[in-house]
Amino acid sequence: MTQTTPFTAAEITDIRRFCGYPSLGAAGYFYPVEIGGTLQASLAQLSDAEQAVVRTKYLAVLPGLETAIETAGANMGTDVAAVWTRNRTEAADRRALYNAKRRDLCGFIGVPPGPALAGGGISGGVLRA
Repeated sequence: MTQTTPFTAAEITDIRRFCGYPSLGAAGYFYPVEIGGTLQASLAQLSDAEQAVVRTKYLAVLPGLETAIETAGANMGTDVAAVWTRNRTEAADRRALYNAKRRDLCGFIGVPPGPALAGGGISGGVLRA
């Protein structure tokens, strides 16, 4: 399929990261062809309209959700102040929302969540999905 606006290298890097896959150059590890090939093949098969959804509904939203997790820590130092009480589960709630959106992206693209998102990991120098 010919795409009139193919994903840039930076967009592909973000998609791979948001989907839970490691960098291609992770020191000491190799990236299985079946995982990278599936993601790359799936991205190459998206129509222009589907690419637009990835860009507007995921790539435009996920960085903000990721940042919200990091900034949630600013409110963790105060337990009770006047009538305001911090939400003790704010960081966890934000992480759950962020990860749910990441899983939605995987589902839309048609790939399984990567090891960093699916609870897999790297073992013995081999990426396990």
